Amino acid sequence: MEKAFSSFLLIVLLLLHYVLASSAMTQTNNTTDQMALLSLKSQIISDPFHFLDESWSSATYVCHWVGVTCGSRYQRVKYLNLSNMALSGRIPRDFGNLTFLVSLNLGSNNFHGNLPQEMAHLCRLKFLRLSFNSFSGKVPSWFGFLYLLQIRLIGFIPLSLLNASRLESLELSSNSLQGNIPEGIGNLHNMSWLSIQDNQLTGSIPLSVFNFSRIETIAFTGNSLSGNLPNGLCNGLPILIGLYLSKNNLHGRMPTNLSNCSKLRILSLSYNEFDGAIHSEIGRLSNLQELYLGFNHFKGEIPKEISNLIELEVLDLSTNSFSGSLDMEIFNISGLRGVSLGDNNLSGSLPPNMCSIIPNIEELYLDSLTNLVGTIPQSISNCSKLTILELSDNKLTGLIPHSLGYLTHLQYLNLGANSLTSDSSLSFLTSLTNCQNLTVLSLSFNPLNHMLPDSMGNLSISLRILDANKCKIKGRIPNEVGNLSSLLFLDLSGNNLVGSIPTSIGNLRNLQRFNLNDNKLTGFIGPNICKMQRFGDIYLGQNQLSGSLPNCLGNITPLREIHLGSNKLSSNIPPSLGNLQDLVFLDLSTNNMVGSLPAEIGNLKAITKMDLSMNQFSNGIPRKIGGLQNLVHLSLRHNNLQGSIPDSVSNMKLQNLKYFNISVNKLYGEIPSGGPFKNLSSQFFIYNEALCGSFRFSVPPCPTSLKHRSNRNKFLFLFLLLGIALVVVTSTFIFFWIRYRRGKSALQQADSLFAITRERISYYELIQATDEFSESKLIGFGCFGLVYKGVLRKL
Repeated sequence: MEKAFSSFLLIVLLLLHYVLASSAMTQTNNTTDQMALLSLKSQIISDPFHFLDESWSSATYVCHWVGVTCGSRYQRVKYLNLSNMALSGRIPRDFGNLTFLVSLNLGSNNFHGNLPQEMAHLCRLKFLRLSFNSFSGKVPSWFGFLYLLQIRLIGFIPLSLLNASRLESLELSSNSLQGNIPEGIGNLHNMSWLSIQDNQLTGSIPLSVFNFSRIETIAFTGNSLSGNLPNGLCNGLPILIGLYLSKNNLHGRMPTNLSNCSKLRILSLSYNEFDGAIHSEIGRLSNLQELYLGFNHFKGEIPKEISNLIELEVLDLSTNSFSGSLDMEIFNISGLRGVSLGDNNLSGSLPPNMCSIIPNIEELYLDSLTNLVGTIPQSISNCSKLTILELSDNKLTGLIPHSLGYLTHLQYLNLGANSLTSDSSLSFLTSLTNCQNLTVLSLSFNPLNHMLPDSMGNLSISLRILDANKCKIKGRIPNEVGNLSSLLFLDLSGNNLVGSIPTSIGNLRNLQRFNLNDNKLTGFIGPNICKMQRFGDIYLGQNQLSGSLPNCLGNITPLREIHLGSNKLSSNIPPSLGNLQDLVFLDLSTNNMVGSLPAEIGNLKAITKMDLSMNQFSNGIPRKIGGLQNLVHLSLRHNNLQGSIPDSVSNMKLQNLKYFNISVNKLYGEIPSGGPFKNLSSQFFIYNEALCGSFRFSVPPCPTSLKHRSNRNKFLFLFLLLGIALVVVTSTFIFFWIRYRRGKSALQQADSLFAITRERISYYELIQATDEFSESKLIGFGCFGLVYKGVLRKL
């Protein structure tokens, strides 16, 4: 008994020793992990959201730190997830001490530099996500131990990566990879996920890619891959679930034997160059949920076998050359949520029972079909889950149904470019006020022929786009339009609207594009328009608006385009327009605007087109226009501008200038012939006061260029000064010399000289004396003529 008790006591002591030793070892190893992570923290130079500042502290147990998960047995760091934290820094060498680390996710940060070689000590690491960072250097050899790799790379796919035979998941999307996919990628025979999307890869897809017997996802979307897809593509892909090859340059026919990919759920081949017909065997992909074949060159009829795809949820066949009748029965699939058939050669009409055929439809795109006729059925309201209805650019007729108002989930409605009509009160608009999720409403190019109802102000508060251009709408714009405070785009152009712009328009503080062009609006452009500080484009041309241009317009700094031509505006151009540094288009033509062109228009550095023609602007062309380096088109024709063309306009800074029309003004002086004027038409300069220059401008030649005239004036001035000085000096010298020589015989000499000068000399004698005014006899010239030396023979 005593012996047994002693044995028991010994066992208890040994267990106690083991527990204490294990506890001490765990504490020591835990400290190692803590020090490694604190070393990482010390290398992080930016932690804008303070994820680590507040959590990673020696005062807190390391297993409780943000992003850290420890194993339950040894309490060592097993998982580290710091993704999407906006961290910036490097990985230190001490990071290699996290020897129990199995999964590391640093994706979507700004880590940079090389991966330290010490990370090779992470022998338990199986999952590594480093994508969307800025790491550099070569791919480390220890990547070969990984099962999952997600990293950001630049250049070519490194061949060393192909030795990572344990890899099960490789994610290299959204990098700058180029070149071909290496043939050796087939060595990664354990691969279940391969994604190299949104890069710059070229060449064909290696056949070895289609022999991964364990692969479930192949994704090469968004590259420049070319070539055909092999027939029998699915023979070596028995468990493939997703094939993503959209947005490449692949061509040829759709491969046969796709039915061997019996587990395929997603097939995406859109935005390529595929052609030919779709095989009927497509109907044997019984697990297919999403089929994307849009933006190719497929032709023929849509195979009826598509109706066998009982799991299908999304079907995109848009922008191809499919022909035949629009048979909605093909899409009699209860789970179908999205159908896109737009831009094909299909004909037919919308059947009254359409919504019983596709009762769960959420997105329906039937735009730009060759011959879609008939009416929109009232039963459209039975498609109660519809969020997107796209029926534009067809030949639909009849009344727009009120039942659209029952589609309470509707977000996008485009009925544009049809021949749809409405009753006299446009009551369908009133019904649409029930669609409080509506963000886009387009009715353009339909003959609605009536006035906008006040109820349009009750449309969805979420409405972003309202387009009703060229709808023959009459009457005034309802003041209630100001209730649509979320509008970004409002287009009522090309109608017969009258009256003034409602003052409530100033409530549309988010409006970016405002188009009321080509109506019959009158009144002033009031200061309320300036409350819309997010304006990008304003179109109010071809109306009858009068008064002045608001000074505050120059305070809407995001403005890029101003279209106010063909109105009755009669003010100056406010100098504040010079504040619009992003303005690229300015049209104030065909108004009654007056005054000088302000020098501030020379501050519009982004401007490409400026049309100020058909006004009454006066005085000169501002010199600062010569600094508008992006200017392509400038029209100042038919004004009252005076003076000459500024030298600054002819300089090489205006190298983009292609149109410069100053005809029908009062300008004079020389037309520059260099720089952008080399290729301008003579018609741009006709009907001015006194323009001159090169004969190709069909104007008289200038007597001298402005430059030569200036030099001549300077020369004449200097010559005049020298002539005056010479006359004064010579006269003074002669005066004193005569007084000295004459002396006492002055009277005798005077009599003798008088006798000589009294004698007449004929013109013939002067010619003989000067050898016919020979240059050899020329001794000087002055302000009044030339002086010759001659000898008279009679004397």
